[in-house]
Amino acid sequence: MRYSQLFGKTTKSVPADADSINAKLLTQGGFIQKEISGVYNYLPLGLRVLTKIQNIIREEMDKIGGQEILMPTMTQEESWVTTGRHTMDVLFHLKGQGGTNLVLNPTHEEVVTPLAQKYIFSYRDLPFYVYQIQNKFRNEARAKSGLLRGREFNMKDLYSFHTDEEDLNRYYEIVKQAYHAIYNRLGIGDITVLTFASGGSFSQYSHEFQTLCDNGEDTIYLCEKCKLAINKEIIDVQKTCPECGSDNLKTVKAIEVGNIFKLRNKYSKAFNFYYSDKNGQEKIVEMGCYGLGPSRTMGAIVECRHDDKGIVWPTSIAPYQIHLIGLDLHDEKIKSQSEKLYQTLQEKNIEVLYDDRLDVTAGTKFADADLIGIPQRLVISKRSLENGGVESKKRNEEKSEILSLNSLDKLI
Repeated sequence: MRYSQLFGKTTKSVPADADSINAKLLTQGGFIQKEISGVYNYLPLGLRVLTKIQNIIREEMDKIGGQEILMPTMTQEESWVTTGRHTMDVLFHLKGQGGTNLVLNPTHEEVVTPLAQKYIFSYRDLPFYVYQIQNKFRNEARAKSGLLRGREFNMKDLYSFHTDEEDLNRYYEIVKQAYHAIYNRLGIGDITVLTFASGGSFSQYSHEFQTLCDNGEDTIYLCEKCKLAINKEIIDVQKTCPECGSDNLKTVKAIEVGNIFKLRNKYSKAFNFYYSDKNGQEKIVEMGCYGLGPSRTMGAIVECRHDDKGIVWPTSIAPYQIHLIGLDLHDEKIKSQSEKLYQTLQEKNIEVLYDDRLDVTAGTKFADADLIGIPQRLVISKRSLENGGVESKKRNEEKSEILSLNSLDKLI
């Protein structure tokens, strides 16, 4: 992609209410643009990152038997009345034609349960797992922290259906491991920990996945030996590490990037969702719910993977793999070499953002590259060619090296 043609450019200005690092850097870097409070446009750079996060999640959900579907963002209020959740403050209520009462879904238990009920009748139909990746809506009283707490946000929600609690517990552990695999692939596995949280009316515990970050809005209590934590909500009940029993817990700040629940039969009872067992007896369906927000995770990664110059994207989700900067492009020979390298990288199927701007200083181009945060920077200029090729530098390293234009294997 030529930077001169890219929709959405870097900027020095940010909205006055950009109250977080991710809101500031993603806006300045040309990744997102605020529409209204808590609602953002994703520009090409931002959508590339979001899509890569979604695809990693999608691959790991497929590995554990998840079947992808897409449910509506809007549904009838009647389903929410059935579960007693129609009075929740976060719901957006709408009026449809003929006075129909509608809801913009902040979550999809009220949709997926009656949907699954249309296809599950016997123990032979279970277990069954479906997930989706789509936008959801929550009428937050005060949207804040950029992508971390919005009114419209992107979410992956997986729902599982089981014959009994034992099978639910079995799959719950499988999902835990899948989540760890996702965070490892996203480049934050080393700083993301499983955290015990309240199970509410569902079970004794639910679990959150918290990314350790000094800028985090959550307080958790971490056992550094077991890499498990307890959230602030249940610390008065669970004062020791659930794994080793240690009471030597470190208080740290973190950002929640996922949560999983054993719903048990809360929603299946509400919708009278039963199946026939081997003996023809009716049994209640057991359910689990597993959430992970791609947009929130994108914001969390920026909060913990940045420096004073800008974003430092993990390679797996960077918008491009190489940021090619052409300098001295008024010189036809240098321009020709720069264009040739750009074409060669594309032919090798290497994702490259090419800064081909003519009337921009080298300092500005370097500053923009640091702000955008692509993992590898290549600079082709009069000086680099005189020194034998192209200057290569990793975004997270200070030193650069000169590589021959023919040594493409080292450019990847």
